[in-house]
Amino acid sequence: MKRRHQRTALALLAAVGTVGGTLTLSPAPAAAAGTAAKIAGTGKVVTGGTPLNARSAPSAGSPRIGTIRNGATVSIVCRIAGQFISGTVTNTGYWDRLADNSYISDAYVQRGSFTIPKCSAAAPVSAVPLPPVSGTWMLPVAAGLVSGFRTTGRPAHDGVDLGATRNTPIRAATAGTVIRVVCNVSKGSCDVDGSSALRGCGWYVEVQHEGNLVTRYCHMVRRPAVTVGQSVPRGAILGYVGTSGASSGPHLHFEVHAGAPATRENAVDPIAFFKTRGLSIR
Repeated sequence: MKRRHQRTALALLAAVGTVGGTLTLSPAPAAAAGTAAKIAGTGKVVTGGTPLNARSAPSAGSPRIGTIRNGATVSIVCRIAGQFISGTVTNTGYWDRLADNSYISDAYVQRGSFTIPKCSAAAPVSAVPLPPVSGTWMLPVAAGLVSGFRTTGRPAHDGVDLGATRNTPIRAATAGTVIRVVCNVSKGSCDVDGSSALRGCGWYVEVQHEGNLVTRYCHMVRRPAVTVGQSVPRGAILGYVGTSGASSGPHLHFEVHAGAPATRENAVDPIAFFKTRGLSIR
């Protein structure tokens, strides 16, 4: 799945030009007049060969404003939570703001142990698009695939991970009744960011649909927006993307079950499930 995600996160472009050994980027948003970025430290871009996209905001769906070659040194100002990315260095939801006010995923940056301060504000992000719809079904978020169903590397992964950014609305895939609203974490609270050292789905919701189907939506940023017993139409907002529970960055873990209650035995591949309904997860 890493290769698939890299095609989303990286531009398959020719090598970036250099002048006198200095990296050249397309024009980036200017910093505020009269201010200069304070550099926290430097990092090395590691992509395995493909140029890395520099974005106007911390998500792979925001406008590309330049590319950075593999092996280049970048000056990091601060970092901010954004779209979860599975990269060559790590898997993370953090993005680095560079000195030219562009953003790159920290998943492709090799750096020392210096502390990167939190960014005070992100560049504007375009409005969240409505997920694709087909008949009575829709995707829960409009986001690319980060990790698939029961892959070789993750055979116990009973759903798919979709790389939506923090606070993206999570929508009911089709009409149904909310049957579970749960905080599921091995230690601590679901009202804080989780980590890969924990176990559990964090804040999650299950909705039961016609035909005894169940969908599950995990790692919400805060208590879900719905309650048990509530009837929801297709597209109803159930909660918002976060990184609670066993999660190393913001994303939606989404499951489909051919039976109630939802168990590991009745989990089905959401990619194949939605394909038969005219919808593509990729």
